[in-house]
Amino acid sequence: MSQAFLHILADAAAAPTQGGFNPTPIVYMLCIFAIFYFLAIRPQSQRQKQQDAMIKGVKTGDRVITSSGIHGLVSNVKDTTIIVKIADNVKVEMEKSAIGSVVKRDEPDTVTAS
Repeated sequence: MSQAFLHILADAAAAPTQGGFNPTPIVYMLCIFAIFYFLAIRPQSQRQKQQDAMIKGVKTGDRVITSSGIHGLVSNVKDTTIIVKIADNVKVEMEKSAIGSVVKRDEPDTVTAS
């Protein structure tokens, strides 16, 4: 494997003797794109799919933490918004996209007040 890689590097360093086509730069560009795809694009799309699935799975009674850090209990779910109870007699309607994480009903809240 390493000999093949060294051979490709040696071919890239040597200028073509004739005015022929040198495919080495194209191979390098494809390798760089593949690395970029697997290190940046693919993980981000997977995170976005997980976030969308989490938002679609929100139900009344779930505890949520918004992206701004507000902890509350979901009291109503609408098409694009949710109503979150954050204190006694205090309910806030917000977009579903503002949900940062969901803590299910049977799980205790992981953040404690200090």
